[in-house]
Amino acid sequence: MKFGHPAFAPYRQLIDALDLGRVSPTLDGLNALASARRITQAKGHPLRFVAAKGHLSARDYETRILHSGQVPTRADTWHDVMNALVWLRFPRFKAALNAAHGEAIRLEMDTTRGRRRDALTMLDESGVWVMSRDPALPALLADHAWQALFWDRRRAVETAMDFVVVGHALLEKLLAPYPAMTGKCLMLDAEAGDPDAESHAVAALQTIDSPHQLAALPVQGVPGWDAANAAATYYANTSIFRPARIKPPAAANPLQPPTPAPSPDRQTGESPPT
Repeated sequence: MKFGHPAFAPYRQLIDALDLGRVSPTLDGLNALASARRITQAKGHPLRFVAAKGHLSARDYETRILHSGQVPTRADTWHDVMNALVWLRFPRFKAALNAAHGEAIRLEMDTTRGRRRDALTMLDESGVWVMSRDPALPALLADHAWQALFWDRRRAVETAMDFVVVGHALLEKLLAPYPAMTGKCLMLDAEAGDPDAESHAVAALQTIDSPHQLAALPVQGVPGWDAANAAATYYANTSIFRPARIKPPAAANPLQPPTPAPSPDRQTGESPPT
């Protein structure tokens, strides 16, 4: 398995310590690193990766981590190993994400996942931190101005912008990357290269209550993340580099629909997206 993609740079020390390029990961190896780094979760319990037994709902999975520090893990699947890597590399962020899941679950009226937990799940699976010394660059990203961002201002992106993949499902895909991979962006109030980026990410979590706040990012468009994107034509594929949706103008005197009766939020099912 190859870990040569630039997105694995923040995890290089862990990848080398586990020798993931040559041997299969084990729970003992993951737990040895968690213990050596004295990693705890939000309630202060030591983090431990334990064998996954049977099927857990998303609610039960997050609740178990929150109340015991035990992360059900299949050491023979890259999806779960990538999740462990993010826990080991960014434990404060993952602990805050787990705690936010727990709080969202507590506030939900039934077992249906609400908008905040939808957004948290997207970050957990496909999240990308975005930092920039130039405030104009994240604005171009949010506007889906891909050509302007990644080509016209390519040098600025290379020198003034950082992208850190923290979504474990996205990391799994990056083991065998393809152009259509998409991340969900958590914009941080931090500059590129900020050594305390994790603290900024923890703070940013508190402001997220809807998936609509997470800008989409075709990650292979980041300069240097795909050799093919050294040509301007790479960004002309609108099935991947989609323009922003344009909202139709409001009518001058629109008719107001009747007010519906209140109902529970049923936007999604229970299983998280992968």
